[in-house]
Amino acid sequence: MHDLAKAPHDSEHSNAKAIRDPADEASVFRASRLSARLIYEVIRRDGEEELERPTVSLIYSGIAAGILISLSVITQAVLKHHLPEADWAILIEALGYSVGFMVVIFGRMQLFTENTITTVLPVVTRQSLSCLLSMFRLWGIVLVANIVGAAIASWFLHMPDLIPLEATESLLAVAHHATDGTATANFYRAIPAGIIIAAVVWIIPAAQNSAFFVILAMTWLMAAAGFAHVIAGSVEAGLLIWYGESSIWEMFTRFFLPVLAGNVAGGTAVFTLLTWGQVKNEVTKV
Repeated sequence: MHDLAKAPHDSEHSNAKAIRDPADEASVFRASRLSARLIYEVIRRDGEEELERPTVSLIYSGIAAGILISLSVITQAVLKHHLPEADWAILIEALGYSVGFMVVIFGRMQLFTENTITTVLPVVTRQSLSCLLSMFRLWGIVLVANIVGAAIASWFLHMPDLIPLEATESLLAVAHHATDGTATANFYRAIPAGIIIAAVVWIIPAAQNSAFFVILAMTWLMAAAGFAHVIAGSVEAGLLIWYGESSIWEMFTRFFLPVLAGNVAGGTAVFTLLTWGQVKNEVTKV
């Protein structure tokens, strides 16, 4: 009986001795999944760096993101133009929506909806007024810069002879599909989009070499399900305004404001605060 009682302890001792080399320990660490606490720390540090970036850097990065997110709209319209009219076509067309997000996320450009998690974690960790004000400063700068970039992109796409007439029809069809609906409906369908973008930011540190597929799958879902994203949607709203198919006031009240509120609610109030809840007892305030 005494020998049997010792067996589990001896087995654990033997397993501990199996790793003697620090290089082996590093290999084990790389092979293991990141814990929620480590993912939180990666994103929190990213958020701290973002909060300290100069205003000029945020402006240029935000404008670039607003312009390049238009690649999602362009690619989706190109696919729509070449696909037949069928119920399943949206499943292929939605793949185009991922292109702009990949460029912006891998290019480390400032996209407003990413900041609903990245810069919020330092705030909930520190719980200080100065950090909260820094977050609002960054949000304001990035949001305005993104909208300026989206407006530039939509104006450029509206230029005569830039896009063939038949492709323009597909472009406007994509824009109408993305921005149609009442203010209430747009608010509700923006909440999942905010959650999805926050989830992408949360997953990427653990995804490592699979980040491409994470972004592809999550942003595809966003388009295929008809969820609304405030920055990509601003390119589409801008197209309708430049082509005279909608007014600035209508797009602002019926689409932009409700989608902005929904994205923030989904990314911050839902996803970020829930993820903070799972790690708050494992981390200390900075």
